[in-house]
Amino acid sequence: MTTHATATQPLGLEVTQQGRVLTARLHGGPRGELGPEIAADLAALVTRAEDDDNVGAVVITGTHPERFAAHASVSWLQDAGAGSPNVSPRLGSAAVRAAQVTRRVPGGRRAAGPTPLSGVIEVVDFHDTFLRMNRCGAVFIAALNGSALGGGSELALACDYRLMAAGDFVIGQPEILLGFPPGGGATVRLTRLVGLQQALKIMLEGSAVDPETALEIGYIDEVLDPADLLDRAHELARHLARRLKPAVAAVKRGAYIGGAADLDAGMRVENAGFFSTLTSPEARALMADYIAQTTATDDLPFYAPEDYARARAGGRYSSSPSAVSD
Repeated sequence: MTTHATATQPLGLEVTQQGRVLTARLHGGPRGELGPEIAADLAALVTRAEDDDNVGAVVITGTHPERFAAHASVSWLQDAGAGSPNVSPRLGSAAVRAAQVTRRVPGGRRAAGPTPLSGVIEVVDFHDTFLRMNRCGAVFIAALNGSALGGGSELALACDYRLMAAGDFVIGQPEILLGFPPGGGATVRLTRLVGLQQALKIMLEGSAVDPETALEIGYIDEVLDPADLLDRAHELARHLARRLKPAVAAVKRGAYIGGAADLDAGMRVENAGFFSTLTSPEARALMADYIAQTTATDDLPFYAPEDYARARAGGRYSSSPSAVSD
């Protein structure tokens, strides 16, 4: 991971693994900011979660005593836009398309050099990391140990579950107070999560809400005593990490990507995931076990409470009572 040091701790992510669960601790310096070091480490973390079959879930938490992730470093944002002329939305869209093409061309990043395009590429890279989280076969859980504004909120929104510590903390999107909209996906993800009117109020006001209000409107999933936060996040991570990664990825692609498309396009996303996993050796073996148990008992195992509970706890169906393990 990165080695850009502060006086106390290198900026970036500190990643540990226990069983099938990775824990990533955010080190954003004394202010807990998101910067290029964390962005680079987060991209590497997602790659590891994608490629390592022994990783089924990722817990992301902060190390600042009061902040999960404060927000993106404003100086980093300003540097990314340095030298860029004032552009219209149409030209801004063209710049994003140019950045997407450039980053795919061998040597394109190097050729972009210290130009306005390099700043756009950084933004596109950050968006791409969040999108990869949404397509990944590992489940991402944000354990918000404190406040999360701007990019910190957007990192949490890119996760599949959001658990937040109770206390004098807030989560929200203040970007408009600096003259620009959210840039890490909040206009889309927050709107889908809490609904149009709630999202508009938060983003147009530049406001933030406390943990209880965030829970009430669906911004987060649970509010916990700070002492219990990581234990609960790891409990949930171990539980979800037992599921087959290709099936998890198919569900997430269907929900995040297909769910935003029109019905026909969304169903195509779902069907692609369905057929690609239905034919896998792992799924075939699980279905064969289910059919055998159906024949043996002359009933459907998912309608037997003990069998169904065991399957959910283990992340996959098994006729064996000893199937559940970490």
